Amino acid sequence: MTEAQNPLTPAPVAIGAHTTNLATPSRALAIGAHPDDVDFGAGATLAKWAADGCEVHVLVCTDGSKGTWDPEADEAKLIATRQDEQREAARRIGAVGDVVFLGWPDGELQSGMVERRQVAEVIRRVKPEVVLGHDPWKRYRLHPDHRHAGLLVTDGIVAARDPKFFPEMAEPHHRPDHLLLFEADEPDHAEDVSAFAEAKYQALTAHVSQFESTMKSGDDPELTRFRQRLEAKMVTAGKAVDFRLAELFKLIDDL
Repeated sequence: MTEAQNPLTPAPVAIGAHTTNLATPSRALAIGAHPDDVDFGAGATLAKWAADGCEVHVLVCTDGSKGTWDPEADEAKLIATRQDEQREAARRIGAVGDVVFLGWPDGELQSGMVERRQVAEVIRRVKPEVVLGHDPWKRYRLHPDHRHAGLLVTDGIVAARDPKFFPEMAEPHHRPDHLLLFEADEPDHAEDVSAFAEAKYQALTAHVSQFESTMKSGDDPELTRFRQRLEAKMVTAGKAVDFRLAELFKLIDDL
């Protein structure tokens, strides 16, 4: 992973006209490509909402089986480990909803009709007011899973909201109120997470298998630096909107 790809790299944020702080939804569904993506993209926001009574659900599209630098790692054990880590991360942010794994092979996720149906089915079952996910239109994105997971969020919402899509589903159609896309090049919505940096850190450090690769942290001093990088990114985001700490999103509410 290059420094430009690192989800912790603070970068200047340009945000003009913007909205802030959605009302806490009764239910939220966060969709990530891999275990830990949701926590990087929106962990503090989800913790804030959970603390205010939101029922937070998490959907992970892949099995995380390539999330290691060890070519000899046992794939089945890694998959099981990463699922356990994601469940623990959800517990640490206060999520009381489901943690669902679609199980597509890491690095091989597609945004076809089969995958779209799976995402739409979860949206119809959970009935979230807010859906969160990767911005599929982020410029110069290298990882195909993030791109396809983002498309599955947008395409899945359309399929979930319209009754003529997948009419054989047991659950009726459902239209969320808001979509928040994280990792956006042009964010226009900020959530004040000044009181929830610790919850985000705790969720991310549940992903012990990713310390070496994603977080570049193998011991206590490195974890301290990881915490500092994590907070620095939220500080940079907050400066753009006069919050001490913020998470930024592209908001789409014409769904």
